[in-house]
Amino acid sequence: MKFETKVVRAGIKPEPHTGAIVPPIYQSTTFVLHEVGRDRGYDYTRASNPSRSQLETCLAAIEGGKYANCYSSGMASVDAVLRLFKPGDHIVCSDDVYGGVYRLFDNILKTYGLKFSFVNSSDPSQVKKAIRKSTKMIWIETPTNPLIKVTDLAAIGEIAKKHKLLYAVDSTFATPALLRPLEYGADIVMHSVTKYLSGHNQVIAGALITNSKDLHSKFHFIQKSVGAIPSPFDCWLVLSGLKTLSLRMERHSENGMAVAEFLEAHPKVKNIFYPGLESHPQHDIAKRQMKGGFSGMISFELKGGLAAGKKLMNSVKLAALAESLGSVETMITHPATMTHASVPKKDRMARGLTDGLVRISVGIEHKDDIIADLKQALAK
Repeated sequence: MKFETKVVRAGIKPEPHTGAIVPPIYQSTTFVLHEVGRDRGYDYTRASNPSRSQLETCLAAIEGGKYANCYSSGMASVDAVLRLFKPGDHIVCSDDVYGGVYRLFDNILKTYGLKFSFVNSSDPSQVKKAIRKSTKMIWIETPTNPLIKVTDLAAIGEIAKKHKLLYAVDSTFATPALLRPLEYGADIVMHSVTKYLSGHNQVIAGALITNSKDLHSKFHFIQKSVGAIPSPFDCWLVLSGLKTLSLRMERHSENGMAVAEFLEAHPKVKNIFYPGLESHPQHDIAKRQMKGGFSGMISFELKGGLAAGKKLMNSVKLAALAESLGSVETMITHPATMTHASVPKKDRMARGLTDGLVRISVGIEHKDDIIADLKQALAK
């Protein structure tokens, strides 16, 4: 099946007793067994649930993988991957990652003996140079949050294969509608399902997709043992949102390009980061990897720095000043005080994440209305 068909139909069958075309919500904690010792597939929802199974089947299909495991948040998914390692193990990580990932790695997991090197993964030589004898995994985010850097996934895949390392990719910004990292050698793909996959600011969830039966089994064991799983209702909501993913990503990408071109030409804009623009340093790589669009995430700096950025964010009317991204609504964010507040200022500044950086998640409203909102805010 084509991608557009998979997001609507993969894992979904009419309910056998009534013929309902929309799957029911299996809102049950436990399941009656026919007899002692007989496995019927479901016994307790923390271990497995039909609603979650349907979602996992769909996510695996649209990502081009064999297996998927869903968790209660994107961060719970990241945490599940890191539970594969032991004290002393070393991970090479993209330096420009979501602040919650940095917080988990640097503030929590370091205290349990894991070691991390944060490097600019858009330069494969830096990834290669950071590898040690104790390195066990390369963790890539592309495009990155919030500087929208793009990593050559095939190049990193070759490095990971040569050094026999696990290769994990956070593809939340791109979604499988635009990019499927398993095709470039990734062992694990992580999504914050909260964002574009669900798409409507209703659900917090995460997912891991892989072609490895061994990894899938380990992730399932972690699901069952830790219990950080999404509710049946949340799974049902995500399945509903996924049906329009292909259409939404077309609009997000179309609007994203229009807004990026407007901002790039505006005299008050100092720097802009959007992979669809030819001025983006990794535009050629993004064009090669991201099929059908460049998503709706844009970051930019205004002349006048923090003061100008604050005035803009406090002056928008259509765009919402809010955390998160990837929803149908346009949202604007100040990374330094919101999504990346936990990253020490010294580290932020060294990576180019300045106090004046503004991030916008372009929604699916009419592009003229989004641009008009930014235009009036910039005029103040």
